[in-house]
Amino acid sequence: MAGKLRNLLFAFWAWATWASPMFAQAPERPKLVVAIVVDQFRYDYLLRFRKDYTAGLARLLEQGAVFSDAHYQHSYTVTAVGHSTFLSGATPSVSGIIANEWFDRESGKIVTSVSDPTTKLIGGAPGAAGSSPRRMLVTTVGDELKTVNADSRVIGVSIKDRAAILPSGHSANGAYWYDDDAKQFVTSSYYSEELPAWVKEWNAKKSYQRSVGADWLPLLTNAADAQSARPAPYCTMTAGTKVPFCGTIEATPWGNELIEEFAEAAIAGENLGGHASPDILTVSFSSNDYIGHKMGPDDPAVRDISIRTDRLLGKFMDYIDQRVGLANTLIVLTADHGVAPVPEYNQKHHLPGGRLPGQQIRKAVSDALSKRYGAGDWLMPNAANIAPYLNYELMRAHNLEPEQVERTAADAVRAFPHIARVYTRHDLELGLTQKDAVGDAISRSYFGPRFGDLYILQDPYYLFEQTGTSHGTPYDYDNHVPLIFLGRSIHAGTHTRRVAMNDVAPTLAAILQVAPPGGSSGQILPEVLPNDAGRASAAVVR
Repeated sequence: MAGKLRNLLFAFWAWATWASPMFAQAPERPKLVVAIVVDQFRYDYLLRFRKDYTAGLARLLEQGAVFSDAHYQHSYTVTAVGHSTFLSGATPSVSGIIANEWFDRESGKIVTSVSDPTTKLIGGAPGAAGSSPRRMLVTTVGDELKTVNADSRVIGVSIKDRAAILPSGHSANGAYWYDDDAKQFVTSSYYSEELPAWVKEWNAKKSYQRSVGADWLPLLTNAADAQSARPAPYCTMTAGTKVPFCGTIEATPWGNELIEEFAEAAIAGENLGGHASPDILTVSFSSNDYIGHKMGPDDPAVRDISIRTDRLLGKFMDYIDQRVGLANTLIVLTADHGVAPVPEYNQKHHLPGGRLPGQQIRKAVSDALSKRYGAGDWLMPNAANIAPYLNYELMRAHNLEPEQVERTAADAVRAFPHIARVYTRHDLELGLTQKDAVGDAISRSYFGPRFGDLYILQDPYYLFEQTGTSHGTPYDYDNHVPLIFLGRSIHAGTHTRRVAMNDVAPTLAAILQVAPPGGSSGQILPEVLPNDAGRASAAVVR
């Protein structure tokens, strides 16, 4: 309540300063906001590889406002949830984006956060369904900007559809993602019935071809590597016997290169930063996530892709400076989530961690329900181990109370080792979670109409995945991410107070002088406001 009151007080002050002729002239807004997400980039990567950064990340760390203790407040830390939170400021309990995908009881199918059968894919396979932000129940900063500035342009770019769509919002002029089958960037009929000319022109270059047959070699070598004439590649883009096969281009640094080049084309093609009102470009670099899942945070390949990200961001910032001017641009950089160590790595170093038998747990739940209530398919199709969905038709057929069935299922899960907590739908509906940071995070992830009937949380460093690593917990390694602002009126420095990623959206709204997104639960960060506004806000916050 106190936080909301502080924000209301500052919002009134900001309105008076920026909107009323009785007060000083409004601070000049940036011409372009570039909101960057590096998928699966833990905060500690900024520290661990700092000496290797010489370009974009180095510039952000040296010249930007760095928040060293920024965290997501929700429990299920995955791509769709992080990207929807970034520019909406809303928790999943409000936005409705609870996961990358979930079981939809109305259709009886698993749906994704952006799947939309009423749309069609533009630029991809003929007849394929498209994607849209319709499942997101809240607005973004871009939506609020376009509500009052009709000439503003909002564009989203990524390899993943959800990463392009969710940050850019409902009113975006376009969202573009990479279709590996078509080998080009595509969009949805939600935005347009045809790809813009600049997208067609970029696709026609077939930039992906330069990676075919290429080796992914490390940029920097250690002393041992330097003794060999040619360090071994991490993988190649053609299958071979000597090195691993990368798979698709998404799982290589070349995937990020495509995103950066396409983002440059978007700035030119849409004349971003060249309109009377501010424009927004959201860019999500996805390759870090594909590589991180496979290799884990302690693998040399993750260091290499981090160094390459630094250099790629430097190239991108140079282009922005040339085209729009960094003095006219506000850049905010973050990640959508972190990642856990590979369990075998932890075990080798005598640290906690292991793998959980997800299928066995699911079977144990099914067996327990069949034994007590009668044979049947008690579990519906599921997109993740953490949130099983129960069969409501069977419950009705047996005249059972849902709460009773949920308790039986929860008890079956609790019998397994390394299960930290199990909450039932009844628990979450009534707020019966443990009153600590983890319990609060789980409550913020709960959106009843879409949620499963249990929420299962494993012990720290334990994974349901049987290979590689993953994320999706409220633990620090998954929710602690970078947060850096860089712009003309932003003072360089590191701020160590704990902040929430939900704070980004209302802060950008204040800078752009528009209303904060309606579902936002964050607070304005005074450290990144123009000087006078920042001082006044800081006084209010204190």
